[in-house]
Amino acid sequence: MDPVTLTILPTDWNHPDGETLRRAQRDELDTRYGADTEPGVKPSADDIAVFLVARDENGSAVGCGALRMLGPSEAEVKRMFVVKASRGSGVSTAILRALEAEAAARGITTLKLETGPAQPDAVRFYTREGYTRIPLFGHYVHSEGSLCFARDLPAAAGSVAASV
Repeated sequence: MDPVTLTILPTDWNHPDGETLRRAQRDELDTRYGADTEPGVKPSADDIAVFLVARDENGSAVGCGALRMLGPSEAEVKRMFVVKASRGSGVSTAILRALEAEAAARGITTLKLETGPAQPDAVRFYTREGYTRIPLFGHYVHSEGSLCFARDLPAAAGSVAASV
């Protein structure tokens, strides 16, 4: 697939494009798992530190990702999603790197995340991107269907409003 030109910017959680992307993610996960089986507290505008939306060269929203604070130096990656037509083009990696840069700029040294066994593509992606399997944490401690990962971040390089 040809390289894609992206703009990744912080966006209000309630922006219609963000809502559309999160709904598409929820629909895909419900199909994979047979129902809404998300453990823990669903992210909201009240508990998300940053929500990023990736747009292609035409301005179409093609992916998103968020950070939810877990403590002063830890955050959780939430709502990572890329529309099917843009998968395999580097969008997910660009969003993840932008989230990592946003985290580092906020003094976050560790990012954690949760995914599940019906998402082997996500497991491969996060492993390839330097995340390692960790014990279940937080809301997921008693979730038999959760797989948790983490990555320590390099020192802060500044906030990102990315154009890739």
